[in-house]
Amino acid sequence: MHADLSRSTFRPERHYSAVVAQQGRVQLDADLNEQAAIQLHQARTLAADLIGRHGGPSGATGFGIQYIGGKHDIDTLYIHGGRYYVDGILCNADRPAPGTPVPDEDAEEQQTPETDGYWDYWNQPDGFRDPEKPGDRLPSPAQSPFVVHLKVWERAVCAAEDPALREVALGAALPDTAVRTKVVWQVLPLSLSELDIEEAEPSPQAVREAFEKWAKTQAAPAARLAARSERPEHADEDPCLVRPDARYRGPENQLYRVEIHAGGEAQDATFKWSRENGSVVFPVDELDGTWVQLATLGLDDKLDLDVGDHVEFTDTAYASRLEALPLLRVEELDLPGRRVRLSAEPDPRVGRLPHLHPFLRRWDHHEGSRQKGRTTALKGGAVPLAEGVWLPLEDGVEVYFAKGGGYRTGDHWLIPARTATGSVEWPADAARRPLLRAPAGIVRHFAPLALVRGEGSTVDLRLAFGPLGGDIPAADRAALDAEALAAREEQAAEADPSGGRSQTTAAAEAAVEGDE
Repeated sequence: MHADLSRSTFRPERHYSAVVAQQGRVQLDADLNEQAAIQLHQARTLAADLIGRHGGPSGATGFGIQYIGGKHDIDTLYIHGGRYYVDGILCNADRPAPGTPVPDEDAEEQQTPETDGYWDYWNQPDGFRDPEKPGDRLPSPAQSPFVVHLKVWERAVCAAEDPALREVALGAALPDTAVRTKVVWQVLPLSLSELDIEEAEPSPQAVREAFEKWAKTQAAPAARLAARSERPEHADEDPCLVRPDARYRGPENQLYRVEIHAGGEAQDATFKWSRENGSVVFPVDELDGTWVQLATLGLDDKLDLDVGDHVEFTDTAYASRLEALPLLRVEELDLPGRRVRLSAEPDPRVGRLPHLHPFLRRWDHHEGSRQKGRTTALKGGAVPLAEGVWLPLEDGVEVYFAKGGGYRTGDHWLIPARTATGSVEWPADAARRPLLRAPAGIVRHFAPLALVRGEGSTVDLRLAFGPLGGDIPAADRAALDAEALAAREEQAAEADPSGGRSQTTAAAEAAVEGDE
């Protein structure tokens, strides 16, 4: 996630069950975040073990799909409310009811706003589909049936996107506090050809089996990266800044983020990187051509903008769509007016709607001189990806992309760099060779919802589960009643040793026993 973190320490293979704080110790964000990750991992693993890969509660199963076409200007889907679990992740399709405002004094009767009790394909909360884009439109079931599926992933939301997260009592001069992780669900179409189904009317079971194969390939990451720190050639030029033998030459601890910008094969893919985990963002107040007015220009000279910086102009919609737009360069600063001039006008589809909270995200790569026999000329504002060679970032930090990878926009790796060791924290083998690792995210999850054959002809592909609790069988109930009766008799005997007899009778019986 894009957040101001020291590092991310959760590793499920270590089998830690809890983080235990010790007295008198420094509290770190990594420890608190690992505890939350442990609990989330346990809860979702348990849910997936009990439910299966996907399913909804009987009687409240969400994401029922209804295809609506023909009589409308543009085809759509109705997405009915309820809950559904995908790989243990809860997805809620219930549409919140609008609030009731205080009535106006002059109004005779206050009309409560009404909304549909369901979402549709075009207004689903995290889909942000555009009717003007042909690729976003639904296929025609008259030509070929198609599958409607659920795509689920998570992303970080900061105060730049949700101003309600900021505590205004702290003042504008202080940074925001914590970010939030949001479950993003998107209902999307999928053609039968993409599932390698050639039948015109496949059975629901055949569609489910083909979908599982497709989902497995889509969810599995196809890219691997390694990182290391190597003493750069110019290290002797600044001997007093860091230890002479340090391989990482940066003056501060950093959490580097290497993120795929444009996906595809290696020859087409690009990446971007940030020494602050991509957490340096600037809310946009107004856009006028290439000039952008910002709510702030940063808190200090480390977290501000400078001429030559590359920024990503985006908003909530495009952050959710995971589409790569060209990165822009800061060409000019107007400090009194809190404005920056960019190298080009941002894409007209982004940042024009205030309720989508447009913002700039700073990245720290630059177009520079030739290093290690390779130029760093940028492509669309990002760094062209090359496999099988070590690529320098800065201050001795280098990354290596394994050959034969497939790259997806948003996939990323985190690399902590520490001045105390003069190195980066990255796993290595016994010979100290850095190990190749899959991306730290984004983890994508998929579930089939329906097979659409036409209006009024939709085959439900969802699964449902019932509650675990149920009536106690009669035989078991009798045994439980007998055990309860025996327990009550035992308690009564312990409380009254005479067994309920009178004291006179008990004394007489004791005297007779004595005479005998």
